[in-house]
Amino acid sequence: MKRLKLAVIALFVLFTVNNLNAQDENNPWAVGFGVNIVDFYSPGASFIDKALDHLGSEEWNFLPSISRITAERYLEKGFSLQLAGSLNKITYLYVEDDSDFLYYSVGLNVKYDLNNLFGDTGWFDPFVYIGGEYVSADSQGAGMLGAGFGFNTWFNDNLGLSFQHGSKYGFSDEVENHIQTSLGVLIQFGGTDTDGDGVYDKNDACPEVAGLEEFNGCPDADGDGIKDSDDACPNTAGLAAMNGCPDSDGDGVADKDDMCPNESGTKANKGCPDTDGDGVVNKDDKCPSVSGPAANNGCPWPDTDGDGVLDKDDKCPKEAGVASNSGCPELKIPNEKSQEILSEAILFNFGKSSFKAGVTQQLDGMIGVMNEYPASEYSIEGHTDSTGTKAYNLMLSDKRANAVKDYLTKNGVKETRLSAKGFGESKPVASNSTVAGRAKNRRVEVKLNN
Repeated sequence: MKRLKLAVIALFVLFTVNNLNAQDENNPWAVGFGVNIVDFYSPGASFIDKALDHLGSEEWNFLPSISRITAERYLEKGFSLQLAGSLNKITYLYVEDDSDFLYYSVGLNVKYDLNNLFGDTGWFDPFVYIGGEYVSADSQGAGMLGAGFGFNTWFNDNLGLSFQHGSKYGFSDEVENHIQTSLGVLIQFGGTDTDGDGVYDKNDACPEVAGLEEFNGCPDADGDGIKDSDDACPNTAGLAAMNGCPDSDGDGVADKDDMCPNESGTKANKGCPDTDGDGVVNKDDKCPSVSGPAANNGCPWPDTDGDGVLDKDDKCPKEAGVASNSGCPELKIPNEKSQEILSEAILFNFGKSSFKAGVTQQLDGMIGVMNEYPASEYSIEGHTDSTGTKAYNLMLSDKRANAVKDYLTKNGVKETRLSAKGFGESKPVASNSTVAGRAKNRRVEVKLNN
């Protein structure tokens, strides 16, 4: 008997260090199998004397086999209902070997989990109980009131150890009042865990998807400590500051929003750097180390001829000039004599685009003036008299203007300096009612543009 008590004490010390996993609505059912010890009170002893005497008694009645079976159903708010049946052999009633009879009891107890009063202890699950039982001892049966305390401690979610100690008080003399102590294995079940993640559906915020207990059963697929429902990048481990998304370059812009995820940049540039600070990010900047406008892909505008006028604004990009002349050499205005040569009308034969006699000498003089002033540009305007139709005259005047242009370009004047256009009979300089007037109207005029 002494060995039995030592075993009970050892089991108590061993299993009270297990993690708490109390019976509750998640595992509402439990069954238990174990042993029990019965000790009858000495006649005439007070309640305190009986308790002190029998707690340390060497005369416990014990049946060395499974002798107690329980079935329990959790109700709510820490209460559960226990149906218990036990069997024992009594050999010590008042003195050693004074008896030899069977003992059995069947009872219904209401248990209350004390953790509901002072919070989870973290290492054991204590309870108190009270109930009614039918007890038979030496073929004498009686109804009795039972009350006591105990605790459960668990190996895992379903398997644990149960210890229960209490007294039974009768209302007749058929069965003496006594103490019963039991120790057994407890198996709880009945909880639903659809996704098998160890979190019962009742407490599982994601009952259809396996998750973690720390997230109320919801998953954290990338393992970054942020549950998927709050994770902007649920399949890639990231940072809490980035709502679960990674920031590979550490620039404060999440990779999913970062146009340059492997190169530190700024939020204003969507995570891309702009080394020269010209507003064109490096990946789009053809001159990332030199500031330049976006219109030129981040490069400064060139000035090929070095005249201070950028090529984009320079009409003479390969020839140094002045800003006042759009980057071209400073314009020399033809003198009065030269302008007189240019202003002479170039006359044509009637109805033709051929020059009158002496006109080529006149054109050669114009060429000399044009060569003297190489930056000057000219408009060549063709005209006719009113003889013939307007359409014909317009065509003829254009041919005359281009005849002059062709002569000038063939004799060394750059075509880019010249433009030619016919005006037909629309701009007469003399009356078309006389032969002399019509001759003057058949002309080409060269005008200085700049």
